[in-house]
Amino acid sequence: MEFVAAHDLDGALAVKAQQPDTQLLAGGTDLMVEVNLAHHRPSSVLSLRRVEELKELTPERIGAGVTWARLEKDVHRGLAQAARTVGSPQIRAAGTIGGNVATASPAGDGLPWIVAAEASIEVRSKDRGTRTIPWNEFFTGVKRTSLAADEIITAVVVPEDVPTAQEFAKVGARNAMVISTVSCMVMRGDDGFRVALGSVATTPMRATRAEEMINAESNLSDAALQEFARIVSDEVRPITDHRSTETYRRHASGVLARRLVERSLR
Repeated sequence: MEFVAAHDLDGALAVKAQQPDTQLLAGGTDLMVEVNLAHHRPSSVLSLRRVEELKELTPERIGAGVTWARLEKDVHRGLAQAARTVGSPQIRAAGTIGGNVATASPAGDGLPWIVAAEASIEVRSKDRGTRTIPWNEFFTGVKRTSLAADEIITAVVVPEDVPTAQEFAKVGARNAMVISTVSCMVMRGDDGFRVALGSVATTPMRATRAEEMINAESNLSDAALQEFARIVSDEVRPITDHRSTETYRRHASGVLARRLVERSLR
C-alpha cells in the first residue's frame, strides 16, 4: 500500500488529481475499522492530517479537518451537543467533521445539524477549483455523495442566519459510545422550527410536513405537540436492521422531536 502525507491543500489536490482512486485519511475513525475488519484494502492512502487549511473554524466556516473535540466547544449549541455524543474522547480527538460528511452514513452524528442549519459542503479539485454544494444535493444515498473522484471536501459552509436555539439528541442501544438508532436536531428561529433527523432514511432528512404543521400553530398545546410527534413518525422512512426495527425508529423519531421542541422553548 502506498502512503502519502500531504503538507498543504495544493499538494493534496495534486495527488488526488493524479490518483482519483486514492483513499483519503483524516482521523481514520471510519477507515481503520474497515481496514481492521478486512472490509477494505486501499491500494493507496492520502493523509490530510497535516493540512492546516482544513482546520479553520469560524461560526461561518467549519474546516473539514476540524475534530469533534474542538466542536464540543463550538459556538453552535446543537453541533457542540452532537459532538459530545461521538464515540470516546480518543475518537473525538481524532475524528473530523469532514470524515463524517464524506462517509455519508445516515447515522452520522453531525449530519442532522448540517441539514437543520441548511449548510452547504465546500469541495475543491485541482483542475476545476472550488464549488459549494447544498446538503440535499451532496448526500445522494446510503454512504453516497455527489463528490467527484478528484475532489476533496474542504469545509462546511454555514449560513449567517442559523437559529441560535438548537437542541440535539439521539437514542441507541446503550448510553455512550453508540451508533445512533435515531438522531434528531431541532432549531427554533424567526422562521419557526426546523426539524432534521438521522438514521431514519437513506440520507439525513428534514421533516418538512411536521415543520409546516407546528409552525402554523399559535398555541403549542399538548394536543398540538402530540400531533406534531405523530407527523414526524409518519414522515420518516426507516428500515429494520441489526440496530433497530422500523416500528421503533418511527416511534423514537416522534418522541425525540417533541422533546427537543419542548426543550428549545425553555
